[in-house]
Amino acid sequence: MLNEFKKFINKGNVVEMAVGLIMAVYFGAIVKSLVDHILMPPIGMLLGNVDFSNLKIVLQGASMNGDVVVPEVAISYGLFLNTIITFLIVSVAIFIVIKGYNRMKTAMEKKEAETPAAPPAPSKEEVLLTEIRDLLKK
Repeated sequence: MLNEFKKFINKGNVVEMAVGLIMAVYFGAIVKSLVDHILMPPIGMLLGNVDFSNLKIVLQGASMNGDVVVPEVAISYGLFLNTIITFLIVSVAIFIVIKGYNRMKTAMEKKEAETPAAPPAPSKEEVLLTEIRDLLKK
């Protein structure tokens, strides 16, 4: 079982998948920062100085119960809107990357198809007949 696991890990696909996953996580973090810190402030300003991350419906406000602080209960729909916008931006970015990859792949396949294939090697019979012909010429 350990050898089987080693063979699985040593396959290139697993390493490529791990690299892709790591890149996706950090790409998501970059896009989230783009949405939260660059796109949403101007959009909020255009909509009347609204900070989407602070938009919420408070169901129960925060309160003090003796020495214990009871946190507020709220529906944070502004954070939800930020998440939806982040998702849409990530989706568009991934679409563009995949579209470019597919174009590149198609161009490479087309180039390979245009390249003429090497002529097939002669069969053993043809090689033998060629040797016989050359010997008869001598």
